[in-house]
Amino acid sequence: MPSTQHAMKLVILDRDGTINEDRDDYVKSPEEWQPIPGALEAIARLNHNGWHTVVATNQSGIGRGLFDMATLNAMHLKMHQLLAVHGGRIDAVFFCPHVTEDRCDCRKPQPGLFHQIGERFGLELDAVPVVGDTLRDLQAGVSAGCEPHLVRTGKAAPDRMNDAQIAELVAQVPGTRVHATLDDFAEWLVARERAQKPASARSDE
Repeated sequence: MPSTQHAMKLVILDRDGTINEDRDDYVKSPEEWQPIPGALEAIARLNHNGWHTVVATNQSGIGRGLFDMATLNAMHLKMHQLLAVHGGRIDAVFFCPHVTEDRCDCRKPQPGLFHQIGERFGLELDAVPVVGDTLRDLQAGVSAGCEPHLVRTGKAAPDRMNDAQIAELVAQVPGTRVHATLDDFAEWLVARERAQKPASARSDE
């Protein structure tokens, strides 16, 4: 369904470590949900350039009993409210509440969340950018046909992974592009689209 695919420009984002600061003990409350500097502005920049953004996130803290659905909803309400201040919005949040032992198909690196996104929006996910800070984010996206992008924040931050470790990770998902931050990714994506725009379209403006 190529006509539908081109009618909507979509970016799929990981949450913890990509949009907000990651925590080794899980983000368990709205108070612990703190945006990475520049990340909300990056989403707004994408929105302003015609991109829709959705989140695909593992939230096994629910399955582990660390927080409940009401708390997860409160975290996402905070995210939406802070984003609105910057003039941005996330269209939907898709999450997996399960733990590894549940053997579900939605816990990344399984691609179930991505298939749900494709069904919800009526899209083929071929070449839809996916952005995350871990190998499993990229593996899940690529399994669904997405274009992989790694950001050096969260678990892939320079103080947690050195260049050799990043190279090893990228080698496992061919075609991965590496960006310092979500803001750098947004700048790159907007610039690429501008460069691909036909000269005739530009002259018609």
